[in-house]
Amino acid sequence: MPRFAANLTMMYSDLPFLERFEAAAKDGFNAVEYLFPYAYPAVELAARLKGNGLQQVLFNTPPGGMTSDDAQRCWELGDRGTACLPGREAEFQAGLSLALAYAEVLDCPRIHAMVGVRPADLSATQADQTLIDNLKWATEQAAKVGCDLMIEPINPRSIPGFHLQRQDHAHAILDSVNAPNLKVQMDLFHCQIVEGDLSIKISQYLPTARVGHFQIADVPSRHEPGTGEVNWAHVFALIDRISLDTNWNGWIGCEYIPADTSSGGTSRGLDWLLKSTA
Repeated sequence: MPRFAANLTMMYSDLPFLERFEAAAKDGFNAVEYLFPYAYPAVELAARLKGNGLQQVLFNTPPGGMTSDDAQRCWELGDRGTACLPGREAEFQAGLSLALAYAEVLDCPRIHAMVGVRPADLSATQADQTLIDNLKWATEQAAKVGCDLMIEPINPRSIPGFHLQRQDHAHAILDSVNAPNLKVQMDLFHCQIVEGDLSIKISQYLPTARVGHFQIADVPSRHEPGTGEVNWAHVFALIDRISLDTNWNGWIGCEYIPADTSSGGTSRGLDWLLKSTA
């Protein structure tokens, strides 16, 4: 069966962040992901992981800035990554170096390299070339510590102007970078909004060995599976079948906002998980 990781940024939001590790473990999760670790010392996060028997399977590079203290400020100012932005290469490199340092302590095998929002005065061609150049450097650095990098297509409703929105665009970038440790983070929420055809897209791309991680949320409201329009039983069975055929052993990150955000609401909304792993 597919392996699911709790997204601690969105799930268990009724609890302080550091208490969410224990809550996820109590609900049966063996792995976690979240947007950013930089507000906490890596050793503290590693202790939470170890103490609750959890694996860290994904987190993001900083959205901007040069230091860990800059990450939250840049996020609040609207930065969503710098990888495609000419003139901000130093920020991208500093952020990637910081992320790799955290990944080493957290024993995390993959990092999402945030592509960024493309300004109106920047051409798509320029943004692509900057992205490719940055990723060529970044994959070399990540390979030194055995880490994979992810790029993620994101729908323009969630992040208007995000440069990378489609699966074919992401895979074209992989072709240009040509690094075995660069893969696509296939978020099915974003994919359904932009492209639909989830079964076709999964069947097309998962067998290529270039999908490094999945994420899920139902459409249109980004709540847990079973609250929207996607046939998740079919989707999970398809991923499971292709995984068995191709030896794919990645994770599915539960990057959704629980429909019930009151105390204990995340746990009460996990019936879908029990059915999926039964």
